[in-house]
Amino acid sequence: MKNLLFPALVAAAVLAAAPAASAQKMNSPKMAANASTYKLEPQLSTLGWEGKAVTHGHNGSMNFSQGELLVKGNAVVGGTVTVDMKTMKALDIADAESQGKFVGHMSGADFFDVEKNPTSVFKIVSVTPIKGAAKDADNATVAGDMTIKGVTQRLTFPAKVGVENGRAAATGKVTIDRTKFGLKYGSKSFFDSLGDKAINDDFTLAFNVIAKQ
Repeated sequence: MKNLLFPALVAAAVLAAAPAASAQKMNSPKMAANASTYKLEPQLSTLGWEGKAVTHGHNGSMNFSQGELLVKGNAVVGGTVTVDMKTMKALDIADAESQGKFVGHMSGADFFDVEKNPTSVFKIVSVTPIKGAAKDADNATVAGDMTIKGVTQRLTFPAKVGVENGRAAATGKVTIDRTKFGLKYGSKSFFDSLGDKAINDDFTLAFNVIAKQ
């Protein structure tokens, strides 16, 4: 819990100081041309995941290995983050043997095929302000290209971003359809008669990205 609490407090401090109306400005890719680069702080950034099946679900974490947020003025205008897929953990599985079996299956060819695809990457394409966003609410719509298992898809989702005192932060949650990245194992969208062994197509990622100038 302490490992998650401190990064959350750092992000909250940055985002609370950033006015919702001006946390982002324009969403043109040209905005990133002369932007400053803020390097991702892996020790303060967190990434959580949650997936569900018909009868159960699991949640866990992965680590960012590197990344950057591009900042112009007090606006986040771009950036790229890389996830180390070999750091996957299931936080709700305490038994070491069960943990190993689960992560082993998720890391294998049925799912993320981590040996061949050790990283996943998200590249921000645009950051568009949400007009009239409340101070504590998501204040931007982020669009970007996600690459998982060698497949790239465009994702769009709300987030809260801000820049303050040499730090930039972005936090939010995104829902991903795994089948669009070729992860079809256990999907009732592709296989009949799975019954209660079916696994939901959608999984969620909750991110907390902190970068320093």
